[in-house]
Amino acid sequence: MKKYILALDQGTTSSRAILFDRSGRIQSIAQKEFSQIFPQPGWVEHDPLEIWSSQASVASEARLKINALPSEIAAIGITNQRETTIVWDRETGEPVYNAIVWQDRRTAAFCEQLKQDGLTEKIRSKTGLVIDAYFSGSKIRWILENVKDAGKKAKEGKLAFGTVDSWLIWKLTRGAVHATDITNASRSMLYNIRKQEWDQELLQIMGIPESILPEVKESAERYGETDKSIFSDSVPIAGVAGDQHAALFGQMCLDKGMVKNTYGTGCFMLMNIGDRFVESKNNLLTTVGWKINGQIQYAFEGSIFIAGAVVQWLRDGLGIIRNSSEIEALAMQVENNGGVSFVPAFAGLGAPYWNPDARGTILGITRGTTAAHIARAALESIAYQTMDVLKSMEADAGVSIKELRVDGGATANNLLMQFQADLLNCNVVRPEITETTALGAAYLAGLTVGFWKDTNEIAQMWKSEKEFLPAAPSPVMQAGIDSWEQAVHAAQVWSKK
Repeated sequence: MKKYILALDQGTTSSRAILFDRSGRIQSIAQKEFSQIFPQPGWVEHDPLEIWSSQASVASEARLKINALPSEIAAIGITNQRETTIVWDRETGEPVYNAIVWQDRRTAAFCEQLKQDGLTEKIRSKTGLVIDAYFSGSKIRWILENVKDAGKKAKEGKLAFGTVDSWLIWKLTRGAVHATDITNASRSMLYNIRKQEWDQELLQIMGIPESILPEVKESAERYGETDKSIFSDSVPIAGVAGDQHAALFGQMCLDKGMVKNTYGTGCFMLMNIGDRFVESKNNLLTTVGWKINGQIQYAFEGSIFIAGAVVQWLRDGLGIIRNSSEIEALAMQVENNGGVSFVPAFAGLGAPYWNPDARGTILGITRGTTAAHIARAALESIAYQTMDVLKSMEADAGVSIKELRVDGGATANNLLMQFQADLLNCNVVRPEITETTALGAAYLAGLTVGFWKDTNEIAQMWKSEKEFLPAAPSPVMQAGIDSWEQAVHAAQVWSKK
């Protein structure tokens, strides 16, 4: 009897494994943090072998916690930090370089050159993306150009590229399958999301041989089976989606116009825009939401690079809290931010500004400023950045958004969620299961193997845990918005020094 779907949720700072039952409820969860590597300012790397070992160990731990047999697992769903780039040797399976993380800015100058070469509109119309170091394409190019013999080996067909999902599939199948799903492919700046194929012209521009690329599959499809050496049994890998796409599906945003925001290391807001490609006019990305049974859904996306990571910085960088969970109590020690505005542009600004050179800025500090004021301003910065993206989304869609479905670690913070509702003047809805990224991957895998009949059955399982209703707009709120806009402007002016 198949009892569970195993979701592997490979994130930016930790790897998790969650076992879901037929009612979509969590039966077991295991999590492990792994090393963050910062070789130079603006560079961020991970060890691919540590990503794999941490993910494999939590998969075993989650099973052992409830004595779940491999034969009781119907399928595996994989969701992953997107854009993070790994290149490995096809023969040995060894990475040729560390994983270059989505936050990494080392290719910013190359991306600037692409813009100067007049390629902005070409790339946007094919991929739905802006030109930015955030995406995988320029990272692959950097590895091929800067790692000894990598370019030569790539041309000889000896190397494989993958985002983290591809790397995990390769490891789980012991090299039998080199594949990715369409959502991860859509984040590469190499994939034509209109034609749904790797784009030869873009590969030529980037200097990347097609032989290095994985096969692109649907989000709900059988990819292959795990090697018996992994779980002592073969388990089908049957659902794959980048983390934000998985969360959109996990939040059951199945209809055009539905919106979710994930509050993780960064913040990512996605709106389902239906089955037709629409180009954003307000600096959002157009991306693939998912593809199931030949049917594609597109989405608008606004990416905020630093959200929960600002709380980690208060903990690890400033040392004003010991645990991330202490941030809410500290921020509540004061009634407001005391005039402090905090723009956490540690890795540049994402949507709707797309300024890679902006840097973190704290303004309005006086002798009376306390750690509590800084903490409150840091929390508010997450909500203000979300507001900027939502305004762009409303402008692109031509609608006023009435409900925002939220998930991710920071949604446990009631102060932040209420401030978000007040700021957006819309209902903020937190579901019963906030692990919607892993849940989305589980749903995709479960649909493929018949664990769940269809999306209607799954949609009935989605339930709201708490709804935050907005307070009436006030002059105080507007003054805060004005201060935020000034602070964002200042952070960008500083970058031009």
